Amino acid sequence: MSSLQPVRGTHDLLPEEMRRHRRVIDVARAIAERYGYHEVETPIFEFSEVFQRTLGDTSDIVTKEMYSFTDRGGERLTLRPEATAGIARALISGGLTQLLPLKFFCHGPMFRYERPQKGRLRQFHQIDIELLGVPGPEGDVEVIACGYAILTALGFADRITLELNTLGDGESRRAYRTALVEFFKAHEDRLSADSRERLERNPLRILDSKDEGDRRIVADAPLFGDFLNEASRSFFATVTGGLDALAIPYKLSPRLVRGLDYYCHTAFEFTTETLGAQGTVMGGGRYDGLVETMGGPATAGIGWAAGIERLAMMLDDPPPPRRPIAVVPVGEAAARPALKLAERLRGAGFAIELGYGGNLGKRMKRANRLNAAAALILGEDEIARGGVTLRDLDSGAQEQVALGALEERLAPYR
Repeated sequence: MSSLQPVRGTHDLLPEEMRRHRRVIDVARAIAERYGYHEVETPIFEFSEVFQRTLGDTSDIVTKEMYSFTDRGGERLTLRPEATAGIARALISGGLTQLLPLKFFCHGPMFRYERPQKGRLRQFHQIDIELLGVPGPEGDVEVIACGYAILTALGFADRITLELNTLGDGESRRAYRTALVEFFKAHEDRLSADSRERLERNPLRILDSKDEGDRRIVADAPLFGDFLNEASRSFFATVTGGLDALAIPYKLSPRLVRGLDYYCHTAFEFTTETLGAQGTVMGGGRYDGLVETMGGPATAGIGWAAGIERLAMMLDDPPPPRRPIAVVPVGEAAARPALKLAERLRGAGFAIELGYGGNLGKRMKRANRLNAAAALILGEDEIARGGVTLRDLDSGAQEQVALGALEERLAPYR
């Protein structure tokens, strides 16, 4: 029987939950368009190198979570664990660097092999925006503002906190890295095995460790802000000043980092207490070195991603399905005219349900079960008069409507 169950960490999106997902996607798409972001879609699998280059060989995603396989042609492929790498690859392979700056919005499934829990699946879905080719802090402000506008439009403004930090420029990060290595070397014997391995290759990743022993050590680690040069401080001051001007509230979080070398300057997360321990619903940052790491030209970039499942869980109520109009034929002679009428009204933009059999009583019960707004009853008398009987299923009011005037009369039910 196990083969008849969904694979662990996957989930069927049935109509009610799909409406929640669609609400998140539709709101995000509409607001992203207002900010000038154009929708794109990249393949759900790429050459594995795309993610190994961008996520780093020491990252948990690459070492523990990627769904990778060798295809029949011997190519090593990976189901995408996130969207940014694919978009950066598309920028290079599509020759789009000539068109910078570019603004992209996308959504779709991502795949990571991790322990399933509330709001975290092995096949999950994200919305994502990427701003490419804008090196100044105004880009950071816009990207954060767009994310905040989406979360606000979904009704979450009073349930989220914007946590903000700066990772500085390359000079600042090198100074911080040196201090961090020195600090962790002094506690190396108490670090987890994963963190000891990261100490030489990517010490910033230790700050992200989930190991409780590591977290106790990290609590006393040097802070990034103490190693920022003047240029980095000025960049961050412009970002926070822009957010202040837009009245977007934030909390400074000096431990918030992005562990990869190409991340710089602004790092941020929108968090919530609504979902328990798994509190991040949207996260992002500036990644000016990413495209260059992949073999493209030096290209500024900043973006964010948000989990649709988590946002959908936060919606108060799923958007209601569109209420249909039921076309109800009475008698065999009405079956073909009813079929033609249903198709005509669908072509005019109405949601139409045409029952699959049964007498008038059964068809009306089905219409009520579907929460239809109205019923169009078509029998021999209606056919003879060239009209239909329109019954409002909320009020019970009933009237005769000529076929030629039907679309106009049904306008309130569209």
